[in-house]
Amino acid sequence: MMAKKEKKEVTFTEGSVFQALIRFAIPVLGALVLQAAYGAVDLLVVGQFGDASSISAVGTGSSFMNMVTFVITSLAMGSTVIIGQHIGEKKSEEAGNAVGTTIVLFLLIGVLLTVVLEIFAGDIVSLLQVPEESTEKAILYIRICSGGILVIIAYNVISGILRGIGNANLPFVFVGVACIFNILGDLFFTGLLHMDVAGVALATVLAQLISVIISAAVLRKQKMPISFSKKQCCIHARELKLILKVGVPIAIQEAMVQVSFLVINSIINQMGLLPSAGYGIAQKVVSFILLVPSSIMQSVSAFVAQNIGAGKRKRAKQGFFTAILVGCSVGILIFCAGFFAGKQLSMPFTSDPEVIAQSAAYLKGFSADCILTCILFSSIGYFNGSGKSFPVMLQGITSAFCIRIPISVFIAGLPDTSLVYMGMATPITTVYGIIFFAVCFVILKKKNRKNSFVKIA
Repeated sequence: MMAKKEKKEVTFTEGSVFQALIRFAIPVLGALVLQAAYGAVDLLVVGQFGDASSISAVGTGSSFMNMVTFVITSLAMGSTVIIGQHIGEKKSEEAGNAVGTTIVLFLLIGVLLTVVLEIFAGDIVSLLQVPEESTEKAILYIRICSGGILVIIAYNVISGILRGIGNANLPFVFVGVACIFNILGDLFFTGLLHMDVAGVALATVLAQLISVIISAAVLRKQKMPISFSKKQCCIHARELKLILKVGVPIAIQEAMVQVSFLVINSIINQMGLLPSAGYGIAQKVVSFILLVPSSIMQSVSAFVAQNIGAGKRKRAKQGFFTAILVGCSVGILIFCAGFFAGKQLSMPFTSDPEVIAQSAAYLKGFSADCILTCILFSSIGYFNGSGKSFPVMLQGITSAFCIRIPISVFIAGLPDTSLVYMGMATPITTVYGIIFFAVCFVILKKKNRKNSFVKIA
């Protein structure tokens, strides 16, 4: 039987569209803020107690680990969508089977990733063209974080499952716990014990481990609108197929996007230590800037999934347009902060004026993306929630390898180029993504009309 829904679970299929999205998006945004703070604190602490080589190592190493985390989160989106659709269909047992399949699937992925990243950490740093002064530190950072990849996966899988059933509050609490312990760990290992890069990496892993232990204990006492038992912790072929059908294209899309950013990181690393360190700090600031569109994307995905499952396609579209309006309204304010206050946003991470100037330069070129990404991410959320993730994958691949990387290579080769111009590659790429999805919506609309005509005939 379906367990009775509690207030902390948002009902997407009834009531005000705006209120449902906001009630879900705010705790999602809160969790993302804390998650971004989680990584930013690492760079902030190492920037205060280390030097430019440490900043560059943590900046590049964390960018790579963020890529791994984002790909895992994207794959877990398949579970979020399928669980959400089962909830909308009121199929609690199938939702439980999806949860069990998710647990086993990501356990296997975690073991494989741990082995691969530990073995090839040196090769990864070499490919990223890390400045020579930062090479050993970057390898150490990646190896320590890779040792805790199972913990990172566990947190993101738990969050994905909870968001699938409409609960964004608990993930917010869990990441808050991790953030607190990460700050304490950074100050202890790096500030007090002077462990530099190794200290922030160790603090990251231990903090997430504590968070996962607490979240597992809390979840055991929670009532959820699914039927789940330990016996369901196995691979259910039908659910696996559904999860992978949605999750794999999303993961590929995210992987391509993150790979393209790593290529840009590699290009900037070749510009010298100061641009490398400045870009590392700018990326941490960007991770905060993109929180609003990211929370919107996750909210739209969960909203659309439940309404598609309930057969309410019109309401799903209303959620999509509402998300764009809200996101762009906030995006204008964030654009102003990134464009006009780049130095102030970068100063907490380092006292080096040259590194601050490099970071501010990149943010000025990037800042237009604050508005544009709200439209793009809402579109991605709609297609993900609809279970149509192939267009998302295609957009991710083409934007990364046909737009972002070629433009970045071209800009890097210009005489007297700067991080201002390098930053502009991202909003240019986002414009392409918006046009891509506009075409997809037109094609989808024509297809739906054709299907409706066939049914009437």
